[in-house]
This record gives sequence, C-alpha cells and structure tokens, in this order.
Amino acid sequence: MTSVVILAVTVLVILGFANGEDPYRFFTWNVSYGDIYPLGVKQQGILINGQFPGPQIETVTNENLIVSVFNSLDEPFLLSWNGIQQRRNSWQDGVYGTNCPIPPGQNFTYILQVKDQIGSFFYFPSLAFHKAAGGFGGIKIFSRSVIPVPFPPPAGDYTILAGDWFRQNHTDLKANLDNGLNLPFPDGLLINGRGSNGNTFTVDQGKTYRFRISNVGLMTSINFRIQGHKMLLVEVEGTHTLQNTYESLDIHLGQSYSVLVTCDQPAQDYYIVVSTRFTSQVLTATSILHYSNSALSASGPPPGGPTTEIDWSLNQARSIRQNLTASGPRPNPQGSYHYGLVNTTRTIRLANSARSINGKQRYAVNSVSFIPADTPLKLADHFNIQGVFSLGSIPDSPTGSGGYLQTSVMAADFRSFVEIVFENSEDTVQSWHIDGHIFFVMGMDGGQWSPASRSSYNLRDAISRCTIQVYPGSWTALYMPLDNVGMWNVRSENWARQYLGQQFYLRVYSPANSWRDEYPIPKNALLCGRASGRKTRPL
Repeated sequence: MTSVVILAVTVLVILGFANGEDPYRFFTWNVSYGDIYPLGVKQQGILINGQFPGPQIETVTNENLIVSVFNSLDEPFLLSWNGIQQRRNSWQDGVYGTNCPIPPGQNFTYILQVKDQIGSFFYFPSLAFHKAAGGFGGIKIFSRSVIPVPFPPPAGDYTILAGDWFRQNHTDLKANLDNGLNLPFPDGLLINGRGSNGNTFTVDQGKTYRFRISNVGLMTSINFRIQGHKMLLVEVEGTHTLQNTYESLDIHLGQSYSVLVTCDQPAQDYYIVVSTRFTSQVLTATSILHYSNSALSASGPPPGGPTTEIDWSLNQARSIRQNLTASGPRPNPQGSYHYGLVNTTRTIRLANSARSINGKQRYAVNSVSFIPADTPLKLADHFNIQGVFSLGSIPDSPTGSGGYLQTSVMAADFRSFVEIVFENSEDTVQSWHIDGHIFFVMGMDGGQWSPASRSSYNLRDAISRCTIQVYPGSWTALYMPLDNVGMWNVRSENWARQYLGQQFYLRVYSPANSWRDEYPIPKNALLCGRASGRKTRPL
C-alpha cells in the first residue's frame, strides 16, 4: 500500500488535476481466475480480490480514485469505466485504443477523477472477450452534501448488475468468433453473478429504497420489474430524470437506470425479475425482495414482462426525459444548458451492418470493420508514430458499399457541437456507447432518418446519457458537445459485434496543446508496440 500512496503523491505533481478540497479513495485490486458456478456449472471466472462480481466503487462528485490493478491472469488485461467521463484524461480510459494492456504478473494504477459527475455506472474488462468471464462491478457516484438531490434520502441503496450469461468459458466463445462463427444463444441470465433466487434484498415495510440497475450482458436487452411494486425513475447514467412511475423498465446493453421503490405492500417476499427482450426464447432470472417482518415466501408465478412489440419500448424510451429543475453535480439546474439553442456544426450518420469479409463474419460502421493496430492509437498520436492510423479512415455517412477492414479513426474538433444519427437497418436492437462524453437524445423513430426528422426533435428536456439504443429498422439522433479532448471509443455494446469490428475511435483535437484542455501522458503509462522504449516525460 505504501507504493500506492507514493504514486498518488507523485500524481498530484504530474497531472495537477487535484486540489486540497477533492479527497482521494484508494483501491488495490488483484485480478485472477477462479472457479465460479453462476448457472450451476463450473466455469473459469475472472475475480477481483476473489469476488464475482467485483468490488463496488462508492465515491462522491470530484473525488479522485487511485485504483491499483495487479494482473494475476496468464494473459494481458484491461479495465474500462462505463460512463466515467475521464475529463481531459483519455489516458485512463482502459480500452486498447488508448492504453497498453497490463501484462501478466504486472500492475498498473489508474488515476481517475469523477469530475462533475453523479449517478450509476459500472466497470468491466475491455480486452479480448474477458467480459464474458466476469471482472465487472458497480460504480456509485453520490452528490456532494451541499448539492440538493431531488428526492429524500432512501433507506438503502442497492446495486443490481444483470445480464445474459453463457456456460461456455470465455476462451471458447472467443475462439468461435475468431473462427468466423456467431455466438450461440445465451444459456441464462444472472443477477449479481447468480441465477434465479440467488440474491435476497432485505427491506423494511413502509420505507423507500434505491435500486441501481445495469445491463452488463453481452447480447440481449433486458426488462426489469418487481412483483407488486412500482418504480419511480430518478436517474439515468448521471442525469436526474423526470420522476415517472413504471411497472417495468427496458434496459439495453451497457445502460444503467436508478429507481426508487417504496415497500408499501403486505409483509411477505416478492420476486425481483429480469427477462430478455426481443428474443424468440425468453430467458428469466429472479431475486427476492424480502420484507424484514415477513414470514411468507414469494407466491405465485413471477410477473411477466412486456410483449416483444417494439412500440411499447420505443414509447417508454421517449418518456424518459431530463429533470430541468434538479441540480446535477453542480448547484445550477440541469436545464440551465440550453442545448436546443446551440447550432450544430456537423452531422455524422453512423450505420451498422453485418458483413462477411474474407470469408468470416464481421460487423461494421459505415462499411468499416475496425481492426486493432499494433500500437494503442493514443500513444501513436502522442509520439507522432506514423502508419498506425489515418484520420478520416471512416466516413461521416453510410456508403452503402461492401465492408472492409481498417483501423478507423474519425477526426473531430474540440468544443464543436455535433449531431450524430445512428441508423439501424437490421432486425435486431443495437446499443451504442461513446466514451468520454454525454449526449442529448434528441429523438428516435422507425424508418429512414432525413433532415425533415429534425422537426420531431426534443429541444427542451431531452435526457442526457452515454449509452443509447437504436431499434430495428429505426434511427436515433443525438446532440453532443465535443468538450473532452482525447482519443475516445465509439462502440457497439453487443460484445460480439464490438469484438468483430463494430466500433471506431473519435479523436477530439485541440491545437492549443495545453494542460487546460488535456492532461499530459502519465509518468506510469505502459508503453507497447511501436511506442516501446520511448520516454514519457520527466517528473
């Protein structure tokens, strides 16, 4: 632990991004393989400090997180932070485009600041197909005590990490993809690493509890519900929402929602249910909501979810809007930024596709199927290493042409305000995540997007978030301020599609080369590929 403390002190000098009023939290994590039995079958799982799922991070707005990760696996490893924006610091993003993997037997210390953030997020392993083996955990960012929260303090705060799961080990699933095969249908769903009735959440009758639900799965959207109870939606990926009441919520891959549940029913146990959405075979997993004064088990069948109709889910998604009067991480109301009055300077249209390239299944964005370079792109950019990537290697609009392989990087200007339209002509729901940024969800609808579609945009209280779904044969439009310099991953949250090319990098560039815009390369940065042997900079 002493070495970690010394490193933290060094970081204060190197990065200059902390001050005396922003506390530090220290975490030391050992990543190892271990036996797990999530669906009753022994598997090789990825454990963090012997835990599956991994330890939860609890922090407060603007705090600094020092996470020392020791890799005890027999292969390289990386952790990424789903929704943590890494202000001015894509060096800590934890994806291969920005970071060298942690070699076996070595460690790397992530230095993060949850700058001007609140809400519910999660971390996960980003390299190879490790996400199919575990290694994920929840992140809670609480508001500072001086910032009002738009609901009374709950009696308890629970994290639910739910998603699909395979009985096959992640190495076998990866081999399938490497050999040009598709993944099979998942074998089941997990809630906090366990199958049905493996978890119990104890509550007191009459009190209200917060549940933070994240879809950490690989392939499928899920629906979440609690038998006999309604849910008040209060937060989505760092934004306080209009407090609408729902009986169930669709949560797509990579997304996080936060609800309040008042335990106002007769004293007994109730089912907490997740089930797959938009699948021909419906998988279901349950946990138990246990009233502390109950002697009765949950009765009756678990409540069923919505039908497979897209319209129900689309209408629910449109109902999720921003609470304009609530403060975010700062005292000013969330609605003080009038995004609808800002002129966009560029429209980027992104279309997903499933292609066979060189006889193997691949996935593409605007016909480009991403392939990793031999050197992380951020390092190549920093050291001006030629031949690793080319700006403009992915077009701004769909081409309609056949797919091809490329290390695709899109150039973007710092402080510009762009319109991004995701277009999905396929018959499956897509889920997209943009690292380092939040965006405003302007609209979504079926059919083909056109400039006339802007007439339906929500220019007043669109929800802001970092992960969004696009329904089959539909489009979803975003406004996004490019306010974070760095090399940022734009990816499918369907992990097979991401692994097989449905991703690219957005290089947000500032010519000022100033610490005000971006922190310098960390002293402890791992160097690999063509960056090996180069020097970072003196202390």
